[in-house]
Amino acid sequence: MENFKKYIVLWLSQSVSQLGSSMTSFALVLWAYEQSRSALSVSLMSFCDYVPYILVSMFVGSFIDRHKKKGIMLAADTIAAVGSLSVLVLFLSGHLSVWHIYVINVVMGVTTAFQQPASAVAVGWLVPKDKISNASGMNSFSGNLIIVFKPMLAAALFAAGGLPVILLIDLVSFAVAFSVLLFFIPIPERIGEKQHKSLFAGTAEGFVFLKKEKGIFYIILTMALVNFFSRLTYENILSPMILARSANNSIALGIVNACMGIGGIAGGIVVSLKKESRHKASAIYLSAALSFLFGDITMAVGRDTFLWSAAAVAASIPIPFIMANQNAILYRRVPQEIQGRVFAVRNAIQYSTIPVGILLGGILADYVFEPFMRSDTQLTGFLMKIVGSGAGSGMAVMFLCTGICGFTVSMISCILPEIRKLNQ
Repeated sequence: MENFKKYIVLWLSQSVSQLGSSMTSFALVLWAYEQSRSALSVSLMSFCDYVPYILVSMFVGSFIDRHKKKGIMLAADTIAAVGSLSVLVLFLSGHLSVWHIYVINVVMGVTTAFQQPASAVAVGWLVPKDKISNASGMNSFSGNLIIVFKPMLAAALFAAGGLPVILLIDLVSFAVAFSVLLFFIPIPERIGEKQHKSLFAGTAEGFVFLKKEKGIFYIILTMALVNFFSRLTYENILSPMILARSANNSIALGIVNACMGIGGIAGGIVVSLKKESRHKASAIYLSAALSFLFGDITMAVGRDTFLWSAAAVAASIPIPFIMANQNAILYRRVPQEIQGRVFAVRNAIQYSTIPVGILLGGILADYVFEPFMRSDTQLTGFLMKIVGSGAGSGMAVMFLCTGICGFTVSMISCILPEIRKLNQ
């Protein structure tokens, strides 16, 4: 229980740092769009972050298991702070360009590939097994709280003091989290073997474990599909669809985004307080199915802010349940001495579909679905009865498709024999 109290202190300090980093990311999007007036330039910022993260994740597992997790976390946080400091120096000197942000995001993606699995292993050592779901709920709560307040705080600070003010707040929040982790959070370390291994050894060992634990491997693969369908729409399509269907009503967009964060907060609170589910694997996919069914499909058929907001809440409430039950299964089934390798491989596979969804979503909206809904066919006439017509109707059809596909994948995954065994 003493370690769990230390985890709470770590969680609070890291949440403060994440808020600072999130405001910086949001402010950089505002600044980059002001400079280029290009949506693609903004999408490339996320792309430059995700791709190196996924590629490097394949090879860092054995390194993490052989080295101190606290040291890895401190080093990764320091490099991230150096990135923010570099942006600040470049901006104040008048030399900051959009391509600088791309380069820095690539570096951030690499450091995140080390930081995330190291942090995941450390959490597994600090938090008792029966509190893993609660800890996951706490993370969902803080993450969604940041989603709600990040745009408001960042926009207000950006208008009042510009990019430098937000970067300074980010650096201060880093200093707080770094000091707490360095001086007040002793992390029990179990260092694996130190002998030299090839770059691919840890990846191979992670895959060997997953080959034996087919249920976990199937969860990773199916969640990669779930991530693809969700990012295909929510990452790029939600904002332009609402703006297009509401006559560019930015207030409506802000309300919907806030409701998405509020739903996640509500789900996180419930998960952090409730007892663990007895049927964890089933809970993962039933939660995902409900998110697609009531979130995506309601978002597609909605024509006003009320329905879009209800869809945002319905889509986001189940997410903390997905993460909590997946983490509970992983921490129980994966031996601690190889968790770094397995979590790194999990991250590489499960999140590999995210950048694909990010890029493909915009392309499908602009060049396939929106032009298709402007054509005169029997199918478009049928779809217009469901989602309506006009600008944004093609993107609404995309939500309809992801709702149906995501729900189907989730329900099929729920009845796979190897996944059902994980309920026992």
